[in-house]
Amino acid sequence: MRRVLLWGALGGVVLSAQAPTETQPPPAPATVQPGMTDSLAKQRSAALKQVAAVMGKAPPPAASFFTVPWVETPVPFSSPPCDPLPAAELDKLVEQVSQEGVKGELIRAVIAEESGGRPCAVSWKGAQGLMQLMPATSEQLGVKDPFDPRQSVEGGAKLLKQLLTKYNNDVSLALAAYNAGEGRVDRDGGVPQIPETQNYVNDIQSKLSKK
Repeated sequence: MRRVLLWGALGGVVLSAQAPTETQPPPAPATVQPGMTDSLAKQRSAALKQVAAVMGKAPPPAASFFTVPWVETPVPFSSPPCDPLPAAELDKLVEQVSQEGVKGELIRAVIAEESGGRPCAVSWKGAQGLMQLMPATSEQLGVKDPFDPRQSVEGGAKLLKQLLTKYNNDVSLALAAYNAGEGRVDRDGGVPQIPETQNYVNDIQSKLSKK
Protein backbone atom coordinates (compact mmCIF):
# COMPACT_ATOMS: atom_id res chain seq x y z
CA MET A 1 0.00 0.00 0.00
CA ARG A 2 1.26 3.50 -0.75
CA ARG A 3 0.38 6.65 1.17
CA VAL A 4 -1.36 9.44 -0.72
CA LEU A 5 -1.43 13.03 0.52
CA LEU A 6 -4.22 15.44 -0.31
CA TRP A 7 -5.33 18.92 0.66
CA GLY A 8 -7.53 18.62 3.72
CA ALA A 9 -10.82 20.32 4.43
CA LEU A 10 -9.53 22.33 7.36
CA GLY A 11 -7.67 25.12 5.58
CA GLY A 12 -4.21 23.64 5.15
CA VAL A 13 -4.44 20.37 7.07
CA VAL A 14 -3.37 17.55 4.84
CA LEU A 15 -4.92 14.17 5.44
CA SER A 16 -3.52 10.78 4.57
CA ALA A 17 -5.25 7.87 2.98
CA GLN A 18 -4.18 4.47 1.81
CA ALA A 19 -4.40 3.74 -1.88
CA PRO A 20 -3.78 0.32 -3.48
CA THR A 21 -0.54 -0.12 -5.40
CA GLU A 22 -2.32 -1.99 -8.18
CA THR A 23 -2.73 -0.05 -11.39
CA GLN A 24 -6.04 1.74 -11.44
CA PRO A 25 -7.89 2.83 -14.58
CA PRO A 26 -7.32 6.51 -15.39
CA PRO A 27 -10.10 8.88 -14.33
CA ALA A 28 -12.52 10.02 -16.97
CA PRO A 29 -11.52 13.37 -18.48
CA ALA A 30 -13.20 16.33 -16.84
CA THR A 31 -15.99 17.86 -18.84
CA VAL A 32 -15.40 21.50 -19.67
CA GLN A 33 -18.49 23.43 -18.64
CA PRO A 34 -19.80 26.29 -20.81
CA GLY A 35 -17.98 29.51 -20.01
CA MET A 36 -15.24 27.74 -18.07
CA THR A 37 -11.78 29.24 -18.62
CA ASP A 38 -8.84 27.04 -19.63
CA SER A 39 -7.23 27.74 -16.26
CA LEU A 40 -10.32 26.73 -14.31
CA ALA A 41 -10.79 23.66 -16.48
CA LYS A 42 -7.22 22.57 -15.74
CA GLN A 43 -7.72 23.13 -12.00
CA ARG A 44 -10.94 21.13 -12.08
CA SER A 45 -9.24 18.30 -13.95
CA ALA A 46 -6.35 18.27 -11.47
CA ALA A 47 -8.74 18.17 -8.53
CA LEU A 48 -10.71 15.27 -9.99
CA LYS A 49 -7.48 13.38 -10.52
CA GLN A 50 -6.68 13.87 -6.81
CA VAL A 51 -9.96 12.23 -5.87
CA ALA A 52 -9.42 9.39 -8.33
CA ALA A 53 -5.86 8.82 -7.08
CA VAL A 54 -7.07 8.19 -3.54
CA MET A 55 -10.32 6.39 -4.24
CA GLY A 56 -9.12 4.44 -7.29
CA LYS A 57 -12.06 5.82 -9.26
CA ALA A 58 -14.13 8.93 -9.66
CA PRO A 59 -15.86 9.75 -6.35
CA PRO A 60 -19.47 8.53 -6.13
CA PRO A 61 -22.14 10.83 -4.68
CA ALA A 62 -22.00 10.81 -0.89
CA ALA A 63 -25.00 9.73 1.16
CA SER A 64 -24.81 12.78 3.40
CA PHE A 65 -23.02 16.09 3.80
CA PHE A 66 -19.69 15.88 5.62
CA THR A 67 -16.98 18.46 5.12
CA VAL A 68 -14.25 16.85 7.20
CA PRO A 69 -13.11 13.24 7.01
CA TRP A 70 -12.05 12.17 10.50
CA VAL A 71 -8.46 10.96 10.85
CA GLU A 72 -6.39 10.60 13.98
CA THR A 73 -3.08 12.02 12.80
CA PRO A 74 -2.66 14.80 10.23
CA VAL A 75 0.49 14.66 8.12
CA PRO A 76 2.77 17.45 6.85
CA PHE A 77 1.35 20.24 4.72
CA SER A 78 1.16 19.98 0.94
CA SER A 79 -0.60 22.62 -1.15
CA PRO A 80 -3.20 21.74 -3.76
CA PRO A 81 -2.24 22.45 -7.40
CA CYS A 82 -3.70 25.95 -7.66
CA ASP A 83 -3.20 29.36 -6.13
CA PRO A 84 -5.66 30.98 -3.73
CA LEU A 85 -8.04 33.46 -5.31
CA PRO A 86 -6.73 37.02 -4.93
CA ALA A 87 -8.27 38.68 -1.88
CA ALA A 88 -9.98 41.41 -3.91
CA GLU A 89 -11.52 38.87 -6.29
CA LEU A 90 -12.72 36.69 -3.42
CA ASP A 91 -14.19 39.66 -1.54
CA LYS A 92 -16.08 40.79 -4.63
CA LEU A 93 -17.41 37.28 -5.23
CA VAL A 94 -18.55 36.89 -1.62
CA GLU A 95 -20.36 40.20 -1.65
CA GLN A 96 -22.10 39.32 -4.91
CA VAL A 97 -23.47 36.00 -3.69
CA SER A 98 -24.01 36.65 0.01
CA GLN A 99 -27.38 35.36 1.17
CA GLU A 100 -29.65 37.61 3.21
CA GLY A 101 -28.93 36.88 6.85
CA VAL A 102 -25.45 35.48 6.14
CA LYS A 103 -22.65 37.96 6.66
CA GLY A 104 -19.82 38.10 4.16
CA GLU A 105 -17.35 37.82 7.05
CA LEU A 106 -18.78 34.42 7.96
CA ILE A 107 -18.57 33.13 4.38
CA ARG A 108 -14.96 34.33 4.05
CA ALA A 109 -14.01 32.74 7.37
CA VAL A 110 -15.51 29.40 6.31
CA ILE A 111 -13.66 29.56 2.98
CA ALA A 112 -10.38 30.30 4.75
CA GLU A 113 -10.88 27.37 7.14
CA GLU A 114 -12.14 24.92 4.52
CA SER A 115 -9.88 25.49 1.53
CA GLY A 116 -7.52 28.36 2.22
CA GLY A 117 -9.19 30.13 -0.71
CA ARG A 118 -8.05 27.54 -3.26
CA PRO A 119 -10.85 26.61 -5.70
CA CYS A 120 -9.29 23.23 -6.58
CA ALA A 121 -9.08 21.99 -2.98
CA VAL A 122 -10.23 18.38 -2.45
CA SER A 123 -10.35 16.36 0.77
CA TRP A 124 -9.60 12.65 0.64
CA LYS A 125 -13.24 12.06 1.54
CA GLY A 126 -14.31 13.86 -1.63
CA ALA A 127 -15.32 17.34 -0.41
CA GLN A 128 -14.60 19.81 -3.20
CA GLY A 129 -13.97 23.44 -3.99
CA LEU A 130 -13.69 26.68 -2.04
CA MET A 131 -16.41 25.72 0.43
CA GLN A 132 -15.67 21.96 0.43
CA LEU A 133 -19.09 20.69 -0.58
CA MET A 134 -19.64 16.96 -0.79
CA PRO A 135 -21.09 15.72 -4.13
CA ALA A 136 -24.50 14.93 -2.65
CA THR A 137 -24.70 18.37 -1.09
CA SER A 138 -23.66 20.05 -4.33
CA GLU A 139 -26.46 18.22 -6.10
CA GLN A 140 -29.01 19.24 -3.46
CA LEU A 141 -27.92 22.87 -3.69
CA GLY A 142 -27.90 22.97 -7.49
CA VAL A 143 -24.12 23.28 -7.75
CA LYS A 144 -23.17 21.70 -11.07
CA ASP A 145 -19.45 22.40 -10.84
CA PRO A 146 -18.06 22.61 -7.29
CA PHE A 147 -14.69 23.76 -8.65
CA ASP A 148 -16.25 26.89 -10.11
CA PRO A 149 -15.62 29.55 -7.44
CA ARG A 150 -18.94 31.34 -7.90
CA GLN A 151 -21.00 28.14 -7.79
CA SER A 152 -19.13 26.89 -4.74
CA VAL A 153 -19.61 30.13 -2.81
CA GLU A 154 -23.27 30.36 -3.83
CA GLY A 155 -23.87 26.80 -2.65
CA GLY A 156 -21.93 27.21 0.58
CA ALA A 157 -23.68 30.48 1.40
CA LYS A 158 -27.06 28.86 0.75
CA LEU A 159 -26.16 25.98 3.07
CA LEU A 160 -25.00 28.35 5.80
CA LYS A 161 -28.29 30.23 5.56
CA GLN A 162 -30.26 27.00 5.89
CA LEU A 163 -28.26 26.00 8.96
CA LEU A 164 -28.51 29.42 10.60
CA THR A 165 -32.27 29.35 10.08
CA LYS A 166 -32.54 25.86 11.55
CA TYR A 167 -30.45 26.70 14.62
CA ASN A 168 -32.02 30.13 15.29
CA ASN A 169 -28.93 32.06 14.16
CA ASP A 170 -26.66 30.21 16.57
CA VAL A 171 -23.42 30.50 14.59
CA SER A 172 -21.61 27.86 16.64
CA LEU A 173 -24.28 25.22 15.96
CA ALA A 174 -24.50 26.20 12.28
CA LEU A 175 -20.74 25.84 11.88
CA ALA A 176 -20.71 22.54 13.75
CA ALA A 177 -23.41 21.23 11.42
CA TYR A 178 -21.52 22.50 8.37
CA ASN A 179 -18.50 20.57 9.58
CA ALA A 180 -19.89 17.40 11.15
CA GLY A 181 -23.41 17.21 9.76
CA GLU A 182 -26.80 18.21 11.11
CA GLY A 183 -27.55 14.70 12.32
CA ARG A 184 -24.55 14.66 14.64
CA VAL A 185 -25.34 18.11 16.05
CA ASP A 186 -28.99 17.17 16.61
CA ARG A 187 -28.05 13.87 18.22
CA ASP A 188 -25.53 15.50 20.56
CA GLY A 189 -27.73 18.49 21.32
CA GLY A 190 -24.92 20.94 20.64
CA VAL A 191 -21.42 21.16 19.22
CA PRO A 192 -20.21 17.53 19.07
CA GLN A 193 -17.35 16.46 21.32
CA ILE A 194 -15.16 15.90 18.28
CA PRO A 195 -11.79 17.69 18.46
CA GLU A 196 -11.83 18.51 14.74
CA THR A 197 -15.28 20.07 14.96
CA GLN A 198 -14.54 21.97 18.16
CA ASN A 199 -11.32 23.38 16.66
CA TYR A 200 -13.19 24.23 13.47
CA VAL A 201 -15.89 26.18 15.31
CA ASN A 202 -13.39 27.91 17.62
CA ASP A 203 -11.07 28.89 14.76
CA ILE A 204 -13.86 30.49 12.74
CA GLN A 205 -15.39 32.21 15.75
CA SER A 206 -11.94 33.61 16.55
CA LYS A 207 -11.61 34.98 13.02
CA LEU A 208 -15.05 36.59 13.30
CA SER A 209 -14.28 38.18 16.66
CA LYS A 210 -11.31 40.01 15.15
CA LYS A 211 -13.45 41.69 12.49
